[in-house]
Amino acid sequence: MQIVAEAGKLTKAGKDIVLMCVGQPGAPAPSPAREAATKAIAVGKIGYTDAAGIGPLRQRIALYYQERYGVSVNPDCIFVTTGSSAGFSLSFLSAFDPGDRVVIPSPGYPAYRNILKSLSLVPVEIETTADSDWVISPEMLIEEHQKMPVDGVLIANPNNPNGTMMTPEDFERLVKVCKEHSITLISDEIYHGLTYDKREVTALEFDDDLFVINSFSKYFCMTGWRIGWMIVPENMVETIERLQQNNFICAPEISQIAALAAFDGLDEMEEVKQGYLSNRKYVLEELKAIGISEIQPIDGAFYAYFNVSGLLNTTGCNDSMQLANRILHEAGVALTPGIDFDSKRGGDWMRLSFACEESQLIEGFSRLKNWLKEIA
Repeated sequence: MQIVAEAGKLTKAGKDIVLMCVGQPGAPAPSPAREAATKAIAVGKIGYTDAAGIGPLRQRIALYYQERYGVSVNPDCIFVTTGSSAGFSLSFLSAFDPGDRVVIPSPGYPAYRNILKSLSLVPVEIETTADSDWVISPEMLIEEHQKMPVDGVLIANPNNPNGTMMTPEDFERLVKVCKEHSITLISDEIYHGLTYDKREVTALEFDDDLFVINSFSKYFCMTGWRIGWMIVPENMVETIERLQQNNFICAPEISQIAALAAFDGLDEMEEVKQGYLSNRKYVLEELKAIGISEIQPIDGAFYAYFNVSGLLNTTGCNDSMQLANRILHEAGVALTPGIDFDSKRGGDWMRLSFACEESQLIEGFSRLKNWLKEIA
């Protein structure tokens, strides 16, 4: 995340930088969440909660799954976490032993491999391609398992950095493959709610002997509140509870109170989503206008992941990292190099976040176009 850090330094130094590099919503948390937190602060009694989280929030999350997916979830299997990051750590710690092999997608969220490595686990990156619609297919998982047995697989649906999604049918087949081969499945669903062309499904529609990770950060625009949740197999409840107690104690109570109220702001969040939909259309048009022809399918989330091989030739840059640095310092626009998400092929790719206001996108593309004219 070198570009993000450098953009931060330039901003602090007074430089005007258009930030299209960070996966952070530009909209605030839903008003009911902010109001509930304000009232709780006024009362002043904010402390520890049960390790699993406050009961009303866990029950409301269970109701959410019934309402949204038609799936019954036992609230006892729901743990409120300090963002999705804690959920990943807890699932890895509980499900695997040192040396276990865990499949992750490439391109994919870099924290997956970093957390796995920090826990002495082995990330096994499967390269997705256009032929697989940029997702890990059941066949690809089987092929990897036959080469050398794997112990787990982490699927992000929609995926970061590209927003690609599995079809419900392929997702169901992948869940069955995991069941048949005793592969632990961890389903990253933090971008649920932010899908456009394909129907989103939770892994729990197909089985409950798996881990689901979700968050209030993306759809609910609550990144800084550090609040998420995980749904775990019934036989893992006691283990997760102990790990939560010893690693995190509990998620912040003030954030839990706000998260509970956030469910009363779903209409606000749908309005925000409509803004993303408009931004998505604009970004696709503008990328094509500057000569970008290969863009991975944006089925969900709020990212565009696109091939910059042509721009590398035009600018004389060696890879997307060098290109991103030049764009940052010469055009004042921050984009994320694909190397962050794919160490082998990412040099030809770049990610743009359209979670910001439309005015920022307009300014950002104006600067990009002017810069390209200047160096032509």
